[in-house]
Amino acid sequence: MSSAVSSDLCGKTLAKLEELGTAQNRKVYPRHGVKGPLFGVSYANLKKLAGRLGPDHQLAVELWASGNHDARVLATMVDDPSRISERTLRKRLADVDNYVLADALASLVGRTCFRDELATDWTTDPEDEWAGTVGWSLVAAQALEVESSPHHEYFAEKLSHIERHIAFAANRVRHSMNGALIAIGCRSRELRQAAEEAAGRIGKVEVDHGRTSCKTPDAVSYLARVWKRKAARSS
Repeated sequence: MSSAVSSDLCGKTLAKLEELGTAQNRKVYPRHGVKGPLFGVSYANLKKLAGRLGPDHQLAVELWASGNHDARVLATMVDDPSRISERTLRKRLADVDNYVLADALASLVGRTCFRDELATDWTTDPEDEWAGTVGWSLVAAQALEVESSPHHEYFAEKLSHIERHIAFAANRVRHSMNGALIAIGCRSRELRQAAEEAAGRIGKVEVDHGRTSCKTPDAVSYLARVWKRKAARSS
């Protein structure tokens, strides 16, 4: 695809995003920490648009460069995981300033060959809010894979790390750590026990969700529901 054609496509895509945006979403998204320019496009419409555009790395580069929130989320959906570089992913992390975009970036990173390396790199500093948010989301994704490459010891160490650091981790990192703990506890009966024991020692995980109704789930009760459903399916 030539640069001129790609730029034309980017312009048309931005125009479509503006058309799909709603005033209501433009009010709601800032409550979730979204900053800067945005159109307020629903995730349902973003996914439909991404499906029509297909994998397009160059378009993703230009959408991200626009600085518009909706365009950047769409960029994470349309980018080609086989073409994006580790360097680009690290540069995009530096642009992240809210958890919505952090979660979107985590979804993209999770589809690349750099997932496991970045999951390690981005879970070292509990005070780095957006790196930690993405990194622990990647750990959760690793744990939920039936045939994930990391072994039991890897996840046991992650549980230990969470237990040691969650109390003084940055706000959204606490939420992602809690999610990773739950995901690890879903992986096996042994890890469920370890996760529940860690959760018991950690206690209630406090996360400031701002002006939203979002809540951070209680790990023990959440895992109980998950394993109850697993038992029902296997019976």
